[in-house]
Formats: sequence, C-alpha cells, structure tokens
Amino acid sequence: MPLLTPDLLARLATLKLRARAVAEGVLTGLHRSPHHGQSVEFAEHKEYTPGDEIRHIDWKAYGKTDKYYVKRFEQETNLRAWLVVDASGSMGYRGPAAAMSKLEYASTLAAALAYLLVRQQDAAGLVAVGAEVVRSVAPRAAASHLAALEETLERLVPAGRTRLEAAVDHVVEAAGRRSQVLLFSDLLDAGEGVIRRLARLQKRKHEVAVFHLLDPAELEFPFQDPTLFLSMEDDRRLEAHGREVRKGYLEVLGRWLEATRREAAEADVDYVLCRTDRPFDEVLLPFLARRERHAA
Repeated sequence: MPLLTPDLLARLATLKLRARAVAEGVLTGLHRSPHHGQSVEFAEHKEYTPGDEIRHIDWKAYGKTDKYYVKRFEQETNLRAWLVVDASGSMGYRGPAAAMSKLEYASTLAAALAYLLVRQQDAAGLVAVGAEVVRSVAPRAAASHLAALEETLERLVPAGRTRLEAAVDHVVEAAGRRSQVLLFSDLLDAGEGVIRRLARLQKRKHEVAVFHLLDPAELEFPFQDPTLFLSMEDDRRLEAHGREVRKGYLEVLGRWLEATRREAAEADVDYVLCRTDRPFDEVLLPFLARRERHAA
C-alpha cells in the first residue's frame, strides 16, 4: 500500500512548508533570503535544462565532461531539508490501538512533508538510522525525486539498536550549508541526550524539528495482567504484573516527556509529540501553521 494515499494528498493540497528562520536562498513568495544585491557566492552546479540562463553555463565543466552544467548561486538556491527517520528495532512496535507501527507512521509523515517540500521546489533528502546510517538520499528538488524517497521509506525495516548520534553526525558532514532537519523518532536512545546533540545542529544555523512518535500503549500502559515485556533491540526481557507497575511507569514516562520538552524549548528545537493512533493532519496542520506564523 503506498504511503501517499490519494486521501492524504488531497488533505495536503493547499499546504506549504515554510522555514521559521531565514532560509538560505530565495524562492519568491516562500522564503526570505539573507542575501541582497549581486554579492552572492557560488553554491553548486546543476545540469542544464531548457529555460536556464545560458550566461551561467560553466564552459570549463563542459570541456571536462562534455555536458552542460549551470552555476547556481546562493541567491538562487532553495531550502534544503533532511528527513531523518529512526529505523531502529523499537520503531517496529505497534500496540493494539494503533493501525500502524511507529516506523510506518514516521515514514508516512516524512513522505508527506517530502511531497510538500518538492512541490514548492525545495530540496528534500533522507537519512534512515538504526545502530548506524542504513540509508541516505541526498536532497534534490526534482519532482521525480519524490518517488525515490518514498520507495526508500517503504523499504525500511526496523532493526538494531537506536543510535541517533550517527544520523546527527551524518547530517553535520553532509549538510554543508544551512538546512532544515526534521527528525522522526521515539527517542528511545540510551546514548547521550538526543536533544543536546540536535542543539549542536541548531548552533550551526540549521533549523531543527523533532516528531516524537509514541504508541498509545506506551503512553497509557493498558496492561493489567502478568505480562512478559521483550526488548525489540536486544535480548532483555522483564516479567511483571501490569497493574502493579503501571503507576510507577507512568510517573517515569511523565518526567521523561517533561524533560524532553524542556530541553527542546531551551535549545529552540521545535518539538511535536505524536500519538500513532492520531490522523496525520492532526500532526501536520498545527506544525505547518506554526511555521506560517514564524515565517510571517
């Protein structure tokens, strides 16, 4: 079943994803640019297509490759977004009240935002991570690129430990200039605090948002009877009476969620808690509305 169903696309038909901070580059009517006048720097090459300015053809590149490439400058480049999807073992969890696993939900959100980005001629890329980076697709703005992103998302299989720092390090290395970084994860990472690592991206002038995905069973702990809990990332297991441990579990969960929200606010990281039993537009519409207000 395709992630971008006609129903979802219809609900997204009038939306535009706007950057909250000053975007590097300009696309008239969508992003503000920090560059003015003619004082702009060379950014990258792109293959010549009909309609491009002939005066920007790089003849030296043509001499070496026998292909026409056009120089693009910072003023002409669009927003670049990296969609970072956690594909670790814990993302495969799906409780009885959810229609899909956390990874399926994350992949659908990422595909929807990629659709919005590419439709408005922004570049969308993808990084999928478990214990290491398992997939990476460089950002592109071509309409044909959307199919490649969706195919990569559909093929993700949850496996291994969570190591989100691998994705952060990959983005730091790959995203040379200011980008938007959208993380989709349950944040169940035993390593260094994830939000603190993301704050480093924020300090590098990247714009960061976190979609924190949790199954309703993880949020409500509906288990009443003696239950065997199995880790989805290693061989740990725990047998407990659900009714007896529920109160303590919810207290620990509440403290963790509050600490995560606080760290995100202090780091100026946009934080969205996502229940995987909620319709996608309940997540996307408020997020995009906030972007509109900040971009205004």
